[in-house]
Amino acid sequence: MKHPTYGLMAEFDSPHDLVEAAHKAYAAGYRKLDAYSPFPIHGLSEAIGFGEKEDKVPLAVLLGGIAGLSAGLGLQYWASAIYYPLNVGGRPFASWPSFVPVTFELTILLAAFGAVLGMIIMNGFPQPYHPVFNVDRFALASTSQFFLCIESEDPLFEPDRTGEFLKSLQPREVNEVAH
Repeated sequence: MKHPTYGLMAEFDSPHDLVEAAHKAYAAGYRKLDAYSPFPIHGLSEAIGFGEKEDKVPLAVLLGGIAGLSAGLGLQYWASAIYYPLNVGGRPFASWPSFVPVTFELTILLAAFGAVLGMIIMNGFPQPYHPVFNVDRFALASTSQFFLCIESEDPLFEPDRTGEFLKSLQPREVNEVAH
């Protein structure tokens, strides 16, 4: 069910309170939630269930590496054996040992591109606008405050019930996040 709001956000004063609230929200069955903090907090990603999602970045790295390997070998084979065959020192046109340095470099280069692009795409970047920016005090997420947001797309989300649940976690305040 589409809600007129993006979700509800609770503000906490300490990282311990945020992690504890995230554990309770996850234990209560909420799955569409996110936490915001001015610095990394050990255990927070596990508390919101981040580790349960399948990570596709390694697949992007593997595909980039395979593309680099194929491009390195294919380009050199085409250039030395098909397009411009040149007999140097009696070696065969497709001298595989001489292909190793370029093939290795292209494999590493395209695997790195796959890692960077895969991470950017799968993280949803660039994202110059997000609904949580509409919360007045959210600017403090980069300096001193800690926030937990439960999205309205969560199957258990009901504005009144979810608001009461967040208030039971004893946050500084609970705000509605507008689209």
